[in-house]
Amino acid sequence: MNDAGLLSPVSASPLVAALTGDRAVLAAILAVEAGWAAVLENAGLAPAGAAAVVASAAEAGRYDPADIARRAQGGGNPVIPLLADLRKNVQALDSNGIGAGKAVHTSLTSQDVLDSALMLVARNTVEALLADLRGTTAALATLAEHHADTLCVGRSLTQHSLPFTFGLRAAQWFHGLAAAGRLLEGLQFPAQFGGAAGTLAAGTVLTAGSHATPFSLADALASQLGLAPAAAPWHTNRLAVTSLGHGLAAVLDAFGKIAADVLFLSRPEVGELAEPRAAGRGVSSAMPQKQNPVLSVLVRSAALQAPGLAGQLHLAAANFNDERPDAAWHIEWPALRQLLALALGAAGHVRELAEGLQVFPDAMRRNLDLAGPLLLAEGVGAAVAPLLAEREGLSGKQQLQAVVDQTLQAAPAEQAATYRKLLREAVPARVLTDVRLEELLNPASYLGEAAGIARRILAAYPQFAANSSAETDANGASRG
Repeated sequence: MNDAGLLSPVSASPLVAALTGDRAVLAAILAVEAGWAAVLENAGLAPAGAAAVVASAAEAGRYDPADIARRAQGGGNPVIPLLADLRKNVQALDSNGIGAGKAVHTSLTSQDVLDSALMLVARNTVEALLADLRGTTAALATLAEHHADTLCVGRSLTQHSLPFTFGLRAAQWFHGLAAAGRLLEGLQFPAQFGGAAGTLAAGTVLTAGSHATPFSLADALASQLGLAPAAAPWHTNRLAVTSLGHGLAAVLDAFGKIAADVLFLSRPEVGELAEPRAAGRGVSSAMPQKQNPVLSVLVRSAALQAPGLAGQLHLAAANFNDERPDAAWHIEWPALRQLLALALGAAGHVRELAEGLQVFPDAMRRNLDLAGPLLLAEGVGAAVAPLLAEREGLSGKQQLQAVVDQTLQAAPAEQAATYRKLLREAVPARVLTDVRLEELLNPASYLGEAAGIARRILAAYPQFAANSSAETDANGASRG
């Protein structure tokens, strides 16, 4: 049964299916077998012309994934039934009787083929994922630059904390995603070749009397497939898989942060952001007026699944017993493929979200003003407390805290006026003029290094901010 993604809409796309679906896995297995035949022929270990026959027989359209899947139950993996069919097709196509079958799977084991095939699937998927990720980070970099001075409110533990900028928020989204993208860029996708028990025994016999060695064949297979060469067989050393899982989970973590923020900030009572509109998207089956933030919902659904799947890969790696494992290997396959599918599916949605995100600065300012000048209490305290003499046994800091405590007793709608009044009473005009007090109560005066932080973030990942309007150096100075 083919999974069309009915219950996983985040990854239900033609691109995801093409790169991670059953046919993609089947095609990758066949590519490994065909690549190995070419390696053997090039080394003089298979008849001339054998590789062409195997390549023709390895065309994925000749095989039925559903049938292969059903028959895989007999041997515990899909390579075994597919290999039987491949050999039949090679024999049928070997019209000149050159013995092309000698080039099929010789000295390989099923794990060699399937591990290498899954690395092919992963490499192709990660390449597509990185393309979308770079589009997203470029859009976030542009938002960060355009809204460098757009005031909004920072929140901690669900409450208003300090003045903030939307530019810094977008830069922090960029930061998480670019750092995860750098992890993906550094991944290795190694070919696997170890034979039945990881000793290359059959390969040693195969290459006896030849200029080739099992190690040269392994490197040639990696080159043939566009994979990384491995120093040794990695049948039971699964760092290549767990590193891939970690990188994918890190990307989905960063996606999840963006989605969670957009979901909150697009609530009608907040209204600071809105997803890009598209016909038929965000609809409700019962409420015609609704515009649900579906892109963020789908992305968050992927992010929430990622930790469990990555954990499953680590669980499998820790249980790779003996020289070739039993069920631990088998539970690795669906977790890895689901992570690839979720990450690639979510990447397309996040990119559309970032490139079309609607930003509403007026709503941001309205929400910032809800707390009024009380939001500046930290800055006021830092600037004013040293100026106040001790009074009634209270230090300057304690006097200002008393002003805040008393203000919080007032109704929310009255707190802004109450704080101004009590603060003015607590701080004599000879110590702090009205003009200076108003400066301290201006949210734009207490942004710290928000703009500089944003610039430094973008400068740290120039390859991910390549399409933004200006490059910056590590100190935050403009170079564009």
